[in-house]
Amino acid sequence: MTKYILVSLLLISGLITNAQRYIFSLHGKIVEDQGRNAFDSVHGYGGYDYEAIIAAFKKEKFIVITEYRKPNTNVKDYAHKVAGQIDSLLKTGVNASAISVIGASKGALIAILTSSYLKNPNVNFVFMSACNDYLLEDKEINFCGNILSIYEKSDLGCQTCEKIKRKSTLEMPHYKEIELNTGLKHGYIYKPHPEWVVPALKWAGGKYD
Repeated sequence: MTKYILVSLLLISGLITNAQRYIFSLHGKIVEDQGRNAFDSVHGYGGYDYEAIIAAFKKEKFIVITEYRKPNTNVKDYAHKVAGQIDSLLKTGVNASAISVIGASKGALIAILTSSYLKNPNVNFVFMSACNDYLLEDKEINFCGNILSIYEKSDLGCQTCEKIKRKSTLEMPHYKEIELNTGLKHGYIYKPHPEWVVPALKWAGGKYD
């Protein structure tokens, strides 16, 4: 079983150092609803293997900060919580560029809001399948940071973040968007597929090319 580490525990244990890189990982809504054994039988996506996703991040020596969110989590409240946790890390002396937020689906919406609330251009963000025209109506959404957007061509409800990027007024030192073509629709986020894991971890490692 994966051990989930919150910022407060990291502070107590003294594990926070400038030599480390940190990922705040934010899962999709189905995990909120069903827990660690989430399984989609409606669209045929199968099991959401969040444990394997976290293991893939840890394998590359990132310290992962995450938890299973409660059902019906309010995205804005939770984004403020994540922004507060990041502030706690920054106050210990951790470089902002060593902190990344990787979110998928509802987790990506939380990551987008965290970016907007935190307003730190040096923190890294990976948004996976959250953007649509509906988000353009939310005046609180304003990208800030090093932003990587990943979406799947066959996932018709969640596509490019380009419109939101163009309307954003905060600083984005690095911005990149990747369109995948796995044919897995929204289900591509359910497993640590290399098509998204490799570029996401490269981005979290500060390699923006």
